[in-house]
Amino acid sequence: MSSPGPKASLDLTHVLYNDSSYLSLLLALITLSPILLMASYAALAVQSRELLIIIMWAGQLTNEALNYFIKHIIREDRPTNMVGNGYGLPSSHSQYMGYFSSFLILHMFYKQRFASSGYPLLDRTFRASVYLILLAWTGAVAYSRYHLNYHTPRQIYWGLFIGSSFAVFVYAILELLPFSSDLKSFLLTNPVSTFFEIRDGWAVWPDGGRQEEWKRWRREWEELRRKKQS
Repeated sequence: MSSPGPKASLDLTHVLYNDSSYLSLLLALITLSPILLMASYAALAVQSRELLIIIMWAGQLTNEALNYFIKHIIREDRPTNMVGNGYGLPSSHSQYMGYFSSFLILHMFYKQRFASSGYPLLDRTFRASVYLILLAWTGAVAYSRYHLNYHTPRQIYWGLFIGSSFAVFVYAILELLPFSSDLKSFLLTNPVSTFFEIRDGWAVWPDGGRQEEWKRWRREWEELRRKKQS
């Protein structure tokens, strides 16, 4: 048992909100949603071994470190000392979601191709809906930081701008610049990546291999069913 001493709050999951407002409660839950993404990154990286997901995750962690250093260089206070510890510029939640949504939108625009429904208008509507959902989620998290009085609008705007800009920087290095192909070849063929079976599914399949994996599973499953019935 630890010795008694001053108690501190873990700000990572500690959110103050207006107990008499359902909107405030909803925004308090939304403001915690980025925490879930770190677990999602880890699960996807381990399960898929996709280079893109690993790089995106590494970029997200670097983005967090960048936010920490910028805050401690600028040292701008939050709107009130009553809510939140530490400095306020830029908003880490806004920067986090700016990076996450921008990186995914870039990936879906340049690489990801969903299975076609056979109706071009429906396909475009679905893709646009995914973009809008990502932007709406980012906007909701950013607004929650203002509504809950953790950041000023200026701190939120800068967070979104820095996060989005860093996502463009990371994605361009990985996919868009002239040396990106050579860089990915090195990252995929070195002994460490080979040992951990890191792959780049989108270099082979437009959907990253999801449909091919499903077809392979279906063939194996049908074969097992035939063997059991015979």
